[in-house]
Amino acid sequence: MDKRERLQRTIAGEPVDRPPVALWRHWPVDDQTPEGLAEATVHFQREWDWDFIKVTPSSSFCLRDWGARDEWRGHPEGTRDYVVRPVQSPDDWARLVVLDPCQGSLEAQLTALERIRAALGDEVPVIQTVFSPLAQAKNLAGEDRLLLHLRRYPDALRRGLETITETTVRFVEAVRERGADGIFYAVQHARYGYMSEEEYRLFGRPYDLRILEAARGMWLNVLHLHGEAVMLETLADYPVQVLHWHDREGGPALEVGQALFGGAVSGGVGRRTLVLGTPEEIAAEVADAVARTGGRRLILSTGCVAPLTTPWGNLRALRQAVERITLSGGFRSASGGSENHLALGCDPAPKEVTVVESFKIVPGPSLKKSYPFRE
Repeated sequence: MDKRERLQRTIAGEPVDRPPVALWRHWPVDDQTPEGLAEATVHFQREWDWDFIKVTPSSSFCLRDWGARDEWRGHPEGTRDYVVRPVQSPDDWARLVVLDPCQGSLEAQLTALERIRAALGDEVPVIQTVFSPLAQAKNLAGEDRLLLHLRRYPDALRRGLETITETTVRFVEAVRERGADGIFYAVQHARYGYMSEEEYRLFGRPYDLRILEAARGMWLNVLHLHGEAVMLETLADYPVQVLHWHDREGGPALEVGQALFGGAVSGGVGRRTLVLGTPEEIAAEVADAVARTGGRRLILSTGCVAPLTTPWGNLRALRQAVERITLSGGFRSASGGSENHLALGCDPAPKEVTVVESFKIVPGPSLKKSYPFRE
C-alpha cells in the first residue's frame, strides 16, 4: 500500500495495512532560503520515510513583505524571535496592502515547494504550512497588542484581517497550482485561555473559512489547533480531511476528537516522550493511540513540531513501532490467520499484510526496502 492510498483510506475510515505516520520540524538558518529549506526537508524525508511531508518554513515567511523581521536565537523548537513588528497602532492595519504570491518572500516559499516536489516526485504527498489570519496578525502586532485591538479597535483590526485573508487566499491558490496535496492550516487562537468562542466566531472563523474554501480542491488539508484548551468542538465542522491538536499535552484525547470529526485525527505521541522518553515509552504511546481509536482514522504524529533536541534514536523507535503494528479485524496476516484485535508485534522485521475487504482479499506490498529506521 503506497503512501497516498494509505492516507486516503485512513481519511475515509477504510482498512489500511498500518496507520500513517509523519513528523515535521523547523529548520533554523536553512529556512531562510528556498534552497536551504527544500534541501533540509528532502533530507529529513529520505532519512525517515514519513507518509507525507509538511513543509515548515519560519512563521515570518508570509509577513516579511509587510515589514516584519525576526532572528534565530536558539529556541529548542527551531522558531525565531520577532524583532520588528510593523503594526504598532490601530491605524497601521490600514497600511497593509494585498501581496502578490509570485513576488518576494511568498514567491521564495513557492520555490521551496517546487524544489521539494521535484526532488521527491509524486510518491510522497506534500502539504504547505499556512497560518490563519489571526496567527499572522499576532506576529505582526504582538500577542497583547492584537488582543487590545480586537477588543478596543475591532474595525481597524478587521481591515487588517481582510488584507491578510485576501493575500493568504492568493497564496493558497498558488500552492494548489504547484501541485501540493493540501495545506497545514495552523490556528493558534481558538483557545479558551485566550479568547471566547464569540470572539473567535467574529474574528477567526469567517476568515478561516475563506482560506479553506481556496484549499477545497486539494485532498489532504490538515487543521492544526495549537495550544491547550482548544475549541475542538467549535471548529470540528471545518472543511478539512485531518484534525490535529496537542492531544497528549493539552487534550482532549484522540477518541474525543474522533467522535466529533468525520475525517482522520492526528496525534498520539507526546513531544516530551519523543525527546526524553525511552523507545519502549514511545512504543507504548503508539499502542495506546491505536487502541483508543481502534486503529481507524488515525495518523500518528506529535501534537506540534518535533523539537530540535529529539534524539534520532527516538525517531527510529517511532518508525519501528509503527512498522510493527498489525491491524486485525478486517486484516489477516500473510500466513492466512485472522484475528479480531490490534497488536504491536515483537518482531522488528516488517511483515507482509493482507487486507480483507468483505470477501475480497488484496495482498499488501512487501516492506523489504531498507531504511535507516529498520537497521
